[in-house]
Amino acid sequence: MIRILIIARTVWIETIRRKDLYVLAIMLLAFLLTLMTLNIFGLRNLVGYIKEAGLLLAWVFAWVLTIGVSVRQLPQEEKTGTIFPLLAKPVKRSELIIGKWLGSWGIAGASTVLFYVLLAVIVRARGGNFNPALAIEAWILHFGFMGILAAMGILFTTRMNSDAAATLTGVLSVAAFLLLPQAPQLAADLSGWRREGLFIVYYALPHLELFDLRQRLVHDWETMNWEPLVMIICYGLLMTAAFLLLGWLAYRKKQFKRDVF
Repeated sequence: MIRILIIARTVWIETIRRKDLYVLAIMLLAFLLTLMTLNIFGLRNLVGYIKEAGLLLAWVFAWVLTIGVSVRQLPQEEKTGTIFPLLAKPVKRSELIIGKWLGSWGIAGASTVLFYVLLAVIVRARGGNFNPALAIEAWILHFGFMGILAAMGILFTTRMNSDAAATLTGVLSVAAFLLLPQAPQLAADLSGWRREGLFIVYYALPHLELFDLRQRLVHDWETMNWEPLVMIICYGLLMTAAFLLLGWLAYRKKQFKRDVF
């Protein structure tokens, strides 16, 4: 466990050194400050617009950051040759994968806290409501979403370079988020192997839309009941564990050659 935490810590240090988090936070703050200067719909509608646009940006920025951080971890170790002393310490490959995932997940989650806090401050400054309890629930599920996303990125980098893994992770996650919920309606117009294949995809890919509580925050709905909240969290942990397991199975026998570097 200590080795996993040390690996996760190095991910934090490397990400902060690259200043990715600062760039994304400045982009979000600049956009939200721009929205604050608008006064074309009236205060009530403007606040709702700020909340909706700000939450969308928080999701997009966290999405990009999670993929960007996770997909460069293993390829960077292999490219620089640091994979050899790392595995010779000895560090198990399962510990390496979990540590890289934990660091990527953690830095993305911390950045999202910053995004939510900035948005809450601006909404409050405009006289709007930002339910703290609901915001915490929204962040918890958003955090679970990023855990799945980071695990997907780590999985694909066990057999791909960082660019290919980022592309595949982005495409699959966007498809799962936007298109997967429409699969039951699409299946009604299909039959035979097409219908069965669609349902296989429907149950195999993660249902990322379950983790999205943006509309609840925008419209100030009540907080979720604890039963569905816990069920979604457990589902997220299960999908994350499945991707990490697949990543370990794909990486445990991988051979590295020094002359490649």
